[in-house]
Amino acid sequence: MPETLTMPAVSFAEAFTAGAGYLAACTQGLPTRATVDAGHADLERWARGEAAPGDYDGAIARSRHAFARIAGVGVDDIAIGSQVSVLASLIAASAPDGAVVVCAEGDFASMVAPFHAQAHRGVRVREVTLADLPTAVGDDTWLVAFSLVQSATGEHADADAILAACARTGTLSFADLTQALGWLPVDASRFDITVTHAYKWLCAPRGSAFLTVRPGVRDRLRPVHAGWYAGEDPWSSCYGPLVAPADSARRFDVSPAWPVWPGTAAALEFFASLDAWAVHAHATALGDRLADALGLVDASGAPVRGRAILTWPDPDGAHLAALTAAGLRASGRAGRARVAFHLWNTPDDVDRVLAALHT
Repeated sequence: MPETLTMPAVSFAEAFTAGAGYLAACTQGLPTRATVDAGHADLERWARGEAAPGDYDGAIARSRHAFARIAGVGVDDIAIGSQVSVLASLIAASAPDGAVVVCAEGDFASMVAPFHAQAHRGVRVREVTLADLPTAVGDDTWLVAFSLVQSATGEHADADAILAACARTGTLSFADLTQALGWLPVDASRFDITVTHAYKWLCAPRGSAFLTVRPGVRDRLRPVHAGWYAGEDPWSSCYGPLVAPADSARRFDVSPAWPVWPGTAAALEFFASLDAWAVHAHATALGDRLADALGLVDASGAPVRGRAILTWPDPDGAHLAALTAAGLRASGRAGRARVAFHLWNTPDDVDRVLAALHT
């Protein structure tokens, strides 16, 4: 059994009502106590007939401001939506006819499928391994789309090398931060475009997603989802064409699913209040301990380090079944067992994984 791990002095678990044995933040985060309270209060207000659509504007504004702090971007650079696939489809619809898009093999479908769906316009998708993304970006590449942290494997893309290749070739960079923001400090302003669904590591209700767009890129994208909420003054844009689309990235807003936003605001304000590097240290200390015990190595053969998501081959699902039988909530993806460590996890969760696998 590995040595006892000394965790950071900061305690995170008290913000949640549960979490012991829950190793599935990469599938769905757990709500904070504040998010649960906000959701209950909104549901009760609705049941009393006291809720009105305009009341949610405050929660949406709070969410946008908190996400700006978490992602390191300006509030005017943020659009809201409901799903990664919807926001990625907006980017795909903006690709010029015949454009070349480079994607990572095995990446999450929501980041790949929208570009394949543009094949009727001659848009070509070139899929390469994650490690080969920087060298696959050429002068003919309109955009490179990739998840910064891979859902199926927990691998990290080499953002520095990818961005350097984009700078050399004038290629747009589009990063999915869904499996990163919330445990991995990320400066989203480095990328031309990013997308994040907040229901995983940011622990928001499912249905609140964020698109960030650099100011210089906005006019290169088509607001194909433009509805009343994409107007400069949404409440004056309810009928007919948008006379005045928003000047900011709000021109790409998707009409909000109101009930998810009070809980989203509470969740994001909680994460915006944290030291992101302390959260990172907490999650990766647990991940490193389990990786060492299991002898996990990366694609180059080096020991796995610095990951909150750990995966290993499990083609018949036996390991996932053993974890589930031990009362642990884990997941399986692409023939691999998958566990994730977040704020509520402790060294005891590592010990329980090892015991379940009889390591």
